[in-house]
Amino acid sequence: MERRGQKYHRERLSEALREEIETILEGELADPRIGLATVSDLHIAPDGRSAHVLVSVLGDDAEADRTLAGLNAAKNFIRHELVERLRIRRAPELFFRIDRSQQFESRVDELLTRAKKRSKK
Repeated sequence: MERRGQKYHRERLSEALREEIETILEGELADPRIGLATVSDLHIAPDGRSAHVLVSVLGDDAEADRTLAGLNAAKNFIRHELVERLRIRRAPELFFRIDRSQQFESRVDELLTRAKKRSKK
């Protein structure tokens, strides 16, 4: 069972990492492959050695793939910046993934709207 202090520390660290990665994405990465991307969520492992960063990208799947390639290329720069800014000993290994939850949400809304229209007829 995890101690309460460790759980809150990991939650605070997760939020700080998410905010800093968001800031780095907004203005410090000059890679032309990285489009309009925002960090939607960050899940840090219980041991703190790795973190899965969910990134939502505005655009189609090709744009998302290019952004993911750019983020993976800039992974070490981002980790270095996190160590400097947050003054932590070691930044977790970052794994970027595209967050498609908004696309799924809009699709479910569309299907529910269709179902409501059919039931009214």
